[in-house]
Amino acid sequence: MKAFRLSVCLSVSLLLAGSIVGCQDFKLLPSKLLRSQSPDKQDEDSEKSGNTDKDDEQDNEFETKVETPMVGDYAGFANLNLVTLEGVGLVVGLDGTGGDPPPSSAREILADDMRRRGIDDPETILRSPNTALVIVRAYLPPMIRKGEAFDVDVRVPEGDTTTSLNGGWLLETELSESALVVGQVMKGHILAKAKGPIMVTSGEGKSDNTGLKRRGKILGGGASKKDRDLRIQLRSDFRSVRQSKRIADKIGQRFFAYNESGLREPLAKALTDQTIELKVLPRYRDNYPRYREVIRNIAFRETPVARHVRMDKLKLQLLDPDKTETAALQLEAIGNDAIPILRTGLKHPDLEVRFNSAVALAYLGQAEAVQVLGEAAVQERAFRVYALAALSTVDDGEAHLLLRKLTNAQTDNDGKTTDSAELRYGAFRALWTLDKRDPYLNGEMMKDPKVDRELFALHTLPTTGEPIIHLTQHRRSEIVLFGDEQRFKTPMAVRAGNHILVTAQPGTDRIVISKYQTGQPDKRKEVSTRVAEVIRTAVEFGASYPDVAQLLLQAAKQQNLTGRMEIDALPQGGREFVRKDAAKSDGKKVRVGNANLAPNFVPNLKDDGNSTPADGEAVEKQTAAPDELAQSEADSNGTASVADARKTSSADDTDRRWFEFWKRN
Repeated sequence: MKAFRLSVCLSVSLLLAGSIVGCQDFKLLPSKLLRSQSPDKQDEDSEKSGNTDKDDEQDNEFETKVETPMVGDYAGFANLNLVTLEGVGLVVGLDGTGGDPPPSSAREILADDMRRRGIDDPETILRSPNTALVIVRAYLPPMIRKGEAFDVDVRVPEGDTTTSLNGGWLLETELSESALVVGQVMKGHILAKAKGPIMVTSGEGKSDNTGLKRRGKILGGGASKKDRDLRIQLRSDFRSVRQSKRIADKIGQRFFAYNESGLREPLAKALTDQTIELKVLPRYRDNYPRYREVIRNIAFRETPVARHVRMDKLKLQLLDPDKTETAALQLEAIGNDAIPILRTGLKHPDLEVRFNSAVALAYLGQAEAVQVLGEAAVQERAFRVYALAALSTVDDGEAHLLLRKLTNAQTDNDGKTTDSAELRYGAFRALWTLDKRDPYLNGEMMKDPKVDRELFALHTLPTTGEPIIHLTQHRRSEIVLFGDEQRFKTPMAVRAGNHILVTAQPGTDRIVISKYQTGQPDKRKEVSTRVAEVIRTAVEFGASYPDVAQLLLQAAKQQNLTGRMEIDALPQGGREFVRKDAAKSDGKKVRVGNANLAPNFVPNLKDDGNSTPADGEAVEKQTAAPDELAQSEADSNGTASVADARKTSSADDTDRRWFEFWKRN
């Protein structure tokens, strides 16, 4: 009997043990094999029931993965190309250096445009020696907003008798893409307009090189008529409506804005199974390359436990100079939860660690990054452009005060003075980007006394250090005087354009500004030698930005300035610095960033505006099909369309008055 009971107990024990083992083996089977319906069907049901947020935990049910998949592993960016725009325009205000353009399609296009604007006799205007037909070309940059300005190039076509564009003004010209269709040039949608004074050979309009005088640039002369948003393209082997929406949701959880009703709206929106439209958070507007890098480092699939483990790992990597840049980007992509970790990096003895931590904190809106960014901008040229770009996003009184300070010559604790033009002007540009109305900028817009239009901005800063006069030849017509009491040295004899003469006798503290132009009364005015006063008077006499630039450049060449002249003195990306190694005496060179992907708050000075951008500068490798990318810049059908006739606007009325004025003269 006892043997029977023992046999029964043993059998039951073995049965229970087998059941437990069987259940354990069964549990280890992949969960997808246990589903009673297809994966696609379950995905659809999950989306309908609102359980898409649980996808991360379902995909990572049995283990914590430290190697988290990122958005950049599955997608790339599109719509980063520069869109080439062209148009045919009319330049007026030439001093007998224009000409009658030969018969061509460009002449027909311009004549038709003039008739549409209400000009009854365009041929008479085109034959005038004071006008010239020009081909207008511009490159519409990525991420530009409607109404934002960009540079425009103009040139006289081959076979035209025009000898110089010096002193000319381009009337409003429509710019569009062009397409060759069955041997004909078809105009696409009008994407921008252009107008303004033409700068020839950096303002020195009397150059003997005739070829240079037949082309020029209009700084900030173009104005976009549309927004260009970024687009994210999913990998072909990953594309699906579900995955596109998941990535858009992940980005939208990190980057969002509030509409006029106060409702939260994600900045990423899935358009198709492969394309996501992405708007830029205002804080990254002047550094969209960093915005892209942060989005690439957003976790695509990660559980809370895995995220906690990854953050612990990033905390260690942040303090390692070899890994600090990537770690800071990933922490910035995590968002506010990573701020405590980034703050620890501000106290690290290595400048590179402090710098990367401060940049990430600045883009997270943390003012404690300001002092470290200022330190990096002063001490390391390779960090300078990125530090200034980050400072331009911190809307805090401390950032304002620091940027003001950086416009002066800097003295360190050892008494060594650093008087860097690119640091001083870079700080000015960062402050202007941060707050254009900051009273320290002391800006005034110079306007044409005859026509209500803006010519250029003049800023006079009460700075310490060597006096500097700074001119721009990219994006914005602007003159900055570092030292508000700068004066010209005498004797002096320079020109501002074709008709304005600026002279001073030896040993005098007075300057005479005269204007002589055929058919108009002579003008003469005596002013002090203060540079700002001379500039204002020259504008009062009709000088444009190129004319004033010519005046200042000639004065610098003749040593009439008390300080030095600088042009586009801006820090650039892609510089090298020496990373110090405690175990070695020399260290190693490390490149910071990329010259072609520097913050867009500074222009890429490699593009002089007179040549087609290099492939590396114009286009990033695209992942979408060519027809899809081409379609994004055309109309809804992906084909070019002829622009329709428009109603007359106030701008047209202004141009009509200009046409009539030059027709009479």
